[in-house]
Amino acid sequence: MEKTRDNKERRNSGRRPASFSRPKPEFDQKILDIRRVTRVVAGGRRFSFSVALVAGDRRGRVGLGLGKAGDTSLAINKALRNAKKNMLKLKLTKTMSIPFPLQAKFGSGRAMLMPNRGRGLVAGSVMRDIVNLGGIKNVTGKIMSSTKNKLNNAKAVMEALSEIADREAVSKLEAIPLASEKLSSP
Repeated sequence: MEKTRDNKERRNSGRRPASFSRPKPEFDQKILDIRRVTRVVAGGRRFSFSVALVAGDRRGRVGLGLGKAGDTSLAINKALRNAKKNMLKLKLTKTMSIPFPLQAKFGSGRAMLMPNRGRGLVAGSVMRDIVNLGGIKNVTGKIMSSTKNKLNNAKAVMEALSEIADREAVSKLEAIPLASEKLSSP
């Protein structure tokens, strides 16, 4: 008995106990862009980091967040909190695709998403990351702008996806009445 315990301890030495397991996070995340931002002050230059991040559960919820801090890990945490705050609940078809073609523009970024049957995810750049974390399958995407600004392109994709967002679920979270709901006068 004593000998088997020694063997187990030797095999597991230097590692965490086998019973310990890290809890799976609620949302998967992907960093789209990290930029070092410089501000000139009286004593010289002050550096900070700006992080654009997308978070999603791969089941129809996706959000885009922006965080800025003096350290990259703090900026990532801020961006994740911001992405959770700006989360969209998408109304997808039974095959986890979009119901109709979507198009949007944000700043200089233009995005177009079209449903396709059986071809899988055909998209590039930030659109692929956002659509993938949103759990959307069988979609063709195109960024039609000449800009390479990932943040503007990502915001254009989110603007397009907001057309199929579940507005009732979002309005319940934010406690804002919909236009279709009748407001009672006091």
